[in-house]
Amino acid sequence: MTTSTLFNLAFALAAPFWALLILAPGWRWTDRIAASPLPMVPVLAVYVALAVPVFPQLWAAVSHPDLAGFQELLRLGGGAGAIWAQVITWDLFLGQWMYREARELSIHPLVMGPLLLFTVLLSPLGVLLFLALRAGARRRRPGATPPRHPAPTPAGQHT
Repeated sequence: MTTSTLFNLAFALAAPFWALLILAPGWRWTDRIAASPLPMVPVLAVYVALAVPVFPQLWAAVSHPDLAGFQELLRLGGGAGAIWAQVITWDLFLGQWMYREARELSIHPLVMGPLLLFTVLLSPLGVLLFLALRAGARRRRPGATPPRHPAPTPAGQHT
């Protein structure tokens, strides 16, 4: 497979899962898929296929990061493709997390659909917006999210 084909395949493999998160919220299978790491595996396989041939340059760019090193890596088709597949995988991970958090906080799908779409396109901005929305939803529903570490009882046992 060519580098160009693999580059295009990275998003094509993630797109069906994004479609479920955006267009079929609340469907039993969407909830199950959003809770699984498996949707990321095919995109990670594309990442490996693109990263292995340029691994020395990739390692140099990430082990001693500087702008020139990343610019050089991105000039390589496999380097740019590997970074793209990494971004696609990370975006899908974030989208699945956002979906699950929104369901837990009862954030309406008509709010989350456009936000997830925005996250597909510009994930850092989408995540920032979601974090603000999430904070607001938590403030409106006190006690909806239990503390991560239960307070000890007088006997020293956790409840």
